[in-house]
Amino acid sequence: MNSDIQLNLAANTLLQNIRETADRQRVVIQQIDDVEVLDFGVNTAGSLSAGLSLAQLCMSGLGTVELQAADGTIDLPRVFVRTDHPLQACLLSQYAGWKIATDDFFAMGSGPMRAIAAAEDLFKEFPTSEQRTACIGVLEAGSLPTASALQAIRKGVGDVASLSIAVAPTASQAGNMQVVARSVETAMHKLHELHFPVQAVVSGCGSAPLPPVAKNDLHGIGRTNDAILYGAVVNLWVDCEDALIEQIGPDTPSNSSDAHGQLFLDLFKAANHDFYALDKALFSPAVVVFHNLNTGNSFRYGSLVPELLRHSFGLSS
Repeated sequence: MNSDIQLNLAANTLLQNIRETADRQRVVIQQIDDVEVLDFGVNTAGSLSAGLSLAQLCMSGLGTVELQAADGTIDLPRVFVRTDHPLQACLLSQYAGWKIATDDFFAMGSGPMRAIAAAEDLFKEFPTSEQRTACIGVLEAGSLPTASALQAIRKGVGDVASLSIAVAPTASQAGNMQVVARSVETAMHKLHELHFPVQAVVSGCGSAPLPPVAKNDLHGIGRTNDAILYGAVVNLWVDCEDALIEQIGPDTPSNSSDAHGQLFLDLFKAANHDFYALDKALFSPAVVVFHNLNTGNSFRYGSLVPELLRHSFGLSS
C-alpha cells in the first residue's frame, strides 16, 4: 500500500472544483455550526454531474467515475468506475464504515474523513497518517446533519483545520449514482471479508446499471443494491498465486449467498431494515473477473440477473 497518499488532501482538490461549479451542478453550499455542508440532493435537485462528483469525492479523487451507454443487457446507462488505488480509494475512503447516530440523526459515513477518525478496525490493519488541514466526509441521508450529528463527527475526527460534509439522499440523482458507483468497493470489501490479501489487488474497474431514481429512500436502497448484486461486473487485476483466486473466487460474487435471487427491498423489509441482519455473503457484485498479473490467467465467477433488475426498477420487459 502506498502510505504516502493523503486521502483528505486528494479529495480537497476535487472539492475545490465542486465549489467552483456548484451552481451548474445544482449543489448548494452552506455553513452549519462552522462546518461546510454541501447539499447534493436534500433541498436541491442535484444532477447527474453532481452524482459523478459525489462518487469521486467518496473515493478521495483516487478513482474515475463516468456514465456509459447501455450495454444491451438492460436499457439503462451504466456507472463505470476505475481506480489504480483500490485499497485506498475503496476500502479506506469509499466504504461506508462509520455509523453516525444521534438521537435526532442517522447516516452511514464514507469518504476520507474515516481515515482521520480511524475508529474502525480496518485502520488498525491498514494504518494511515493523514494531515489535518482538511477533513472531508460524505453522508447518505434524507436530511442535512443536525447539530448533534456534526458534533459527533467533530468529536470523531478531533482537531482539524476545516471540516466539509457532503450529503445526498438515496432517492436523488446524486445519491442514486454514488451508491451504484460502489461496484469495485463491494468486491474489495467482500475479498477482505474472505481474508484475501487486498493489497494484492493492483487495479480495478466495474460497472453497474443506473436505476431510475426511486420515489423514496427505502425504495432507493432496494434499487441501488439490486443494481450491484444482480447487474454489476467487476474486473480486478491482482498479483498473487492462481490457487488463491481459485480458492476464494466462487465465494466472491453475490450468488454465493443463499439469499441471492430475491429483491433486496424484500430482504431488507424482512430484516426490519437492519443491514447487519442480512447475509454478509450477499453484499458483492453479480460478476467478478480476476486477471492475474503474475501468471497471465483470468478467472470469472458469478452471473447477471437482468430479469430481476427489470422488476426492481419497474421497467417493462
